[in-house]
Amino acid sequence: MKISGVDIRPGNIIEFEGSLWRAVKIQHTQPGKGGAYMQVEMKNLFDGRKTQNRFRSSEAVEKVRLDQKDYQFLFAEGDMLTFMDKENYEQISLSADLLGDERPFLQDGMDVMIELYEDRPVSLQMPDQVILTVKETEPALKNQTATSSYKPAMMDNGVRILIPPFIDEGARVVVSVYDQEYIRRAE
Repeated sequence: MKISGVDIRPGNIIEFEGSLWRAVKIQHTQPGKGGAYMQVEMKNLFDGRKTQNRFRSSEAVEKVRLDQKDYQFLFAEGDMLTFMDKENYEQISLSADLLGDERPFLQDGMDVMIELYEDRPVSLQMPDQVILTVKETEPALKNQTATSSYKPAMMDNGVRILIPPFIDEGARVVVSVYDQEYIRRAE
């Protein structure tokens, strides 16, 4: 399906220079002179390369539709991750590089969506949010809760994020997988 260059959105898969690319970040720019364009940061689905390109509204790009299947994460062995198809219970192993920065958020038994292009896995989508436990953080200082400041915290998956000062070690919090930011305290 052809779309205009300025209609590209984060997460879209497009065909560009003979390969498949996922739009990671976009920035719409309207210069004082000339036409508007979309600055798109893209990641190659096959080899992981990143590039940036400008797409003008007059340019048409091919938006690719991928097949999606539900899988469950079973275990990691070295740099390979094993998933089970939730329909027919077949197992597949994929490289951990497919996840990139989201790899530490993958948890045993987690349901994920694997996208396939011509029966070849090209991308993996995790849930937007996960529940993590605060492993270590600084104690809250007196009267610090009156301001809207944040303090660094190490989560149980090894990722460091900023949390509100009233959250203590051992607390369970909801964290955004893609932004790697605190959302709220878990119930």
